[in-house]
Formats: sequence, C-alpha cells, structure tokens
Amino acid sequence: MGIRFILMVNKQGQTRLAQYYEYMNLEERRALEGEIVRKCLARNEQQCSFVEHRTYKIVYRRYASLFFMVGVDNEENELAILEFIHLLVETMDRHFGNVCELDIMFHLEKAHFMLEEMVMNGCIVETSKANILSPIQLMDKASS
Repeated sequence: MGIRFILMVNKQGQTRLAQYYEYMNLEERRALEGEIVRKCLARNEQQCSFVEHRTYKIVYRRYASLFFMVGVDNEENELAILEFIHLLVETMDRHFGNVCELDIMFHLEKAHFMLEEMVMNGCIVETSKANILSPIQLMDKASS
C-alpha cells in the first residue's frame, strides 16, 4: 500500500489534520497519534527525520509551527516521502501564500482536498502543483 496515514500537528502536539488510509477506530487513532506526536516532538533538530513505531516507519518534517508526519510501510523509501511532504507544503504555500496553522484550521476542507488530489488509497497519484490546485481555483471562482 505505501502511505498508511498523514498527520499535521502543531508544536503543542494538537492534531490539525489527520488522514488515514487503513481502518482504525477512533480509540486506536487517538492512541497512535499521541504516541507518534510525543515521540517526534521530543526529538531535536539534529536527529534523523525517520522513526520506527509499531509496524510503521514515520517520516516527519517541521515547517514553521507545523509538523507533517507520514506513516508508511517499512519498505517505503523515506527520501521519497520527505519529497512528498515538501511537495505538499509547496502546494499549500502556493494556494494559501505561506501556509500556516490557521490556514489549515480555517480551510480544513481545502487541505483535505489537496491531499485527496495527491494521494489515493495510500498511493501518491498526482505530483503536479498546477493539477492539484486547478480544481480548488475553479471552486474559488465559482463561489465568488
């Protein structure tokens, strides 16, 4: 499958966006998120951006006040996932103009839409920023 889940978390450990590509009930998700967030936020800048947790490999990166965390299978290429995280942030930057935590909070549906354009069933299906943002721009024009 590849990607199992994607989390966007602030520096205080509050989840701002969560997308799962495998079934987990709410209790399991809360426990997993808590464990992963504590583990990743406790690490310093000099440490590697890859952490093994349970059956997952967690690839994370901090941009300003947000941590982007992606849980993948152990066979997945960590550098490709770091590149995916960077692409996601660049795409959000292009749409929101220097994306921040408030953009995610107040436009959660757009953030989810961008993710859904990029990832389907745990597989990256789109990497073109223009193709990802085009439907959102059409929706914005239609609503104005």
